[in-house]
Amino acid sequence: MKRRFSVFVRRGAACLLALACALAVGPASADGNIPLDHAPDNSENLASLQHGAQLFVNYCLSCHSANLMRYSRLEDLGISRQSLETNLLIPADRVDGTMSVAMRPDDAKAWFGVVPPDLSLEARVRGRDWLYTYLRSFYRDDTRPTGWNNLVFENVSMPHVLWQLQGVRTAKFEDVVDGRTGKTVRRFVGFRQVSAGTMSPVDYDAAVADLVAYMSWMAEPERNTRRQIGVWVLLFLGILSFFAWRLNAAYWKDIK
Repeated sequence: MKRRFSVFVRRGAACLLALACALAVGPASADGNIPLDHAPDNSENLASLQHGAQLFVNYCLSCHSANLMRYSRLEDLGISRQSLETNLLIPADRVDGTMSVAMRPDDAKAWFGVVPPDLSLEARVRGRDWLYTYLRSFYRDDTRPTGWNNLVFENVSMPHVLWQLQGVRTAKFEDVVDGRTGKTVRRFVGFRQVSAGTMSPVDYDAAVADLVAYMSWMAEPERNTRRQIGVWVLLFLGILSFFAWRLNAAYWKDIK
């Protein structure tokens, strides 16, 4: 019985260690066409989340919906109800309503070729790094119906809705021979700024980081609370395991 209880304690400690490692290491993201830039983690910065919510409502909700999110949930970010009604709501929306879009799916498909996806869980599907790189990789391409293209999502149907903030850029490519296959492939060289936007490149990157932070929060509003509770649960289980180990040692100390 002593041996079986000791094995139970050791296995419990191993499970706790594995769980802690799983929580500490996040999922890795990669893209086959372009390396992904690391998105700043602004998940606990209320000012960043508030600015990201403003950008999302002003620029994304024109075409994309977020039907799993209610406007009233933005109060969790420190945005007052009065500010919601004054700055973030159109007259047809309600504070307790979901973030729907007025554009009809048939019109969206006619204009863009596809119906814009709902963005409620996009950050969980794509990952923060993907979104951060994608929103900073648009370039002017007159061969596309919208006039825009993207390095991360080639031939994307979405236009560059933030172009006034970033300005207009073109992408430079060169043809190179692949050493493994011997085929000629097109390689991205860099961007060329055609016209400036209302933001500097640094400010634009910061604004995109805010938008991505908000979309990550929107995909899982309880994430920070869940992580905090998880830390306390791990601490409790660790202390409980320690006392169980010492109790086991005390119980069997006089038994040879």
